[in-house]
Amino acid sequence: MSRSTPRPSRAALAAVFLVLGCGGPQDEATGGPAPAPTTAETSGTATPVEDEGPPERGDWLVLHLLSDPENLNPITSSDSAASQVLGWMFQSLLEIDYETLEQRPVLARRLPDVSEDHLTYSFALRDDVTFADGTPMTAEDVVFTAKVIRNPKVAAPHIRNYFDSVREVVAVDPHTVRFDLREPYFRNQWTLGSLNVLPRHYYDPDDLLAGIGVAELNDWDALDPEKKQRAERFAKQFNQGFQRRPMGSGAYVLADPKRDFVTGQQIVLRHRDNYWAPDEPDLGDGWFDRIVFRIINDREAAFVALKAGDLDVYGLSPIQTVRQTDNERFRERFGKQSEIRGAYTYLGWNQKRKLFQDARVRRALSHLVDKRNLVDKVMLGLAEPVEGPIFNKRPEYREELEPWEYSPAKAKALLAEAGWEDTDGDGILDKEIDGERVPLRFEVISNAGNDERKKVGLAVIDSFKRHGIDASFRSVDWSILLDKVSHFDYDAIVLGWTSGGAAIPPDGYQIWHSSQAVEDGSNHVGFENEEVDGILEAYRVEFDPEERNRLYNRFQEILYAEQPYTFLYAPSAVTAWDRRFAGVRWYPGVGTRFNEWWVPKTRQKH
Repeated sequence: MSRSTPRPSRAALAAVFLVLGCGGPQDEATGGPAPAPTTAETSGTATPVEDEGPPERGDWLVLHLLSDPENLNPITSSDSAASQVLGWMFQSLLEIDYETLEQRPVLARRLPDVSEDHLTYSFALRDDVTFADGTPMTAEDVVFTAKVIRNPKVAAPHIRNYFDSVREVVAVDPHTVRFDLREPYFRNQWTLGSLNVLPRHYYDPDDLLAGIGVAELNDWDALDPEKKQRAERFAKQFNQGFQRRPMGSGAYVLADPKRDFVTGQQIVLRHRDNYWAPDEPDLGDGWFDRIVFRIINDREAAFVALKAGDLDVYGLSPIQTVRQTDNERFRERFGKQSEIRGAYTYLGWNQKRKLFQDARVRRALSHLVDKRNLVDKVMLGLAEPVEGPIFNKRPEYREELEPWEYSPAKAKALLAEAGWEDTDGDGILDKEIDGERVPLRFEVISNAGNDERKKVGLAVIDSFKRHGIDASFRSVDWSILLDKVSHFDYDAIVLGWTSGGAAIPPDGYQIWHSSQAVEDGSNHVGFENEEVDGILEAYRVEFDPEERNRLYNRFQEILYAEQPYTFLYAPSAVTAWDRRFAGVRWYPGVGTRFNEWWVPKTRQKH
């Protein structure tokens, strides 16, 4: 689901946690001080305006969202729209340095002190950080954030699994926090460093989690009844009460939700006058007075808005890239950047449905999907076919996997082997399941407003129909789709995942471990494989990169054979931006940082 993409605060989080993108990885430029890492293959002007002199404050940055965020709770939200908005408001202990692709401190003073057994990580915190209301940040806020994530009643399974190894979190003093771990995890520094710190006084005004430790929340069944009742009360309030009331330590705020968040229209973030690190982009400040997100759920309408000056940055569709922007007039007004990034589009088979529980059926369906045709005809060549979830610029990538062949003959043989045949001559394959003869009939869904995914859906069902399968396609509203995905209420789905790209080692636990095949979990196709579970568990505690690569080679082999997804392609993200901006820089392998952008006074328009 792109629950991706990849913000000093959310940047690190997106790099570690996979993000479900409502519009698809290529549909919109990532917003926030530092977007999720991408891999760039540059084709565009690095700096569209002369950058003489220091940056100047002022003007607005107007970005595009294809749909409203699921919500603006920094822990329970999991879609890319929310990540883009929240990235300007929340910050993490560490972030990715776009020059070195290594971590560097933001809310922390330095990288953590790590014990030799990798079971203790101690962070020294800055003493000058304040939240948007002026309250100083302390170690207790970090402890509180960890408790929120580990509270099993908080609706955040997509994040919680990354903190499974955290045994306890202790405020050693007001500006030192220690994480005690049950077991090593090779990405613990990335994970712990990505923690977006919440203000305890704001999100828990009744102090309901007081006196309840992370260790107690981990052992939920044994938790004291009075503490459990308070933890449940907190979770209910937290899940429901902060959907549109975010507050963090970042440079921008949603000052008045009623005024500044208009459903289906726009979200306006305003610069904090009291930001704790003024004029310091490396510490999360931005040069704009406002960050405005225009919500336009039609790609063509958004493109028109870009040309009319109502958007500053926009992720072009393939047809817009190839046929509508390759002219001198467009190039005079806009810069354009193309990059293959850590994202992929897939066709997911819901294995909670009996139709898709037989791997032979899933393999057969994959043999009926012509990936090269999708790349050439739907993406107009702006994509690369993929055979698995690992980004091909990562050392864990399994190069030896052959492209999955488009072969109706192989599909027919596999379906026959699985017992599917046309017994009544109606042209549709059928089979007896649980004493009832059922047709091979299913529906493919995706999110409305995404023309690319609609074209993919229509292309694959056309192929299915020509080979005895009664398939249909339907676009549904993003919020409806999320609900269906969360409750396994669909047959098949076209979506995309965005992850850490080239910068961050992958961890497929969130999507592929059987423990995540639960409501609101990211294993929304219900894939369960004992060997994969073992690999994912062993991989997490392996610090030898070569052994991790060996484990992931086998992991990719299993996914290739089982086809829980039909992996389709990695799209090229093509971003257009207004040339009035200075400070525009694209970092190889990671993309751009919007908080480095600025507008000279003579070009400011707001």
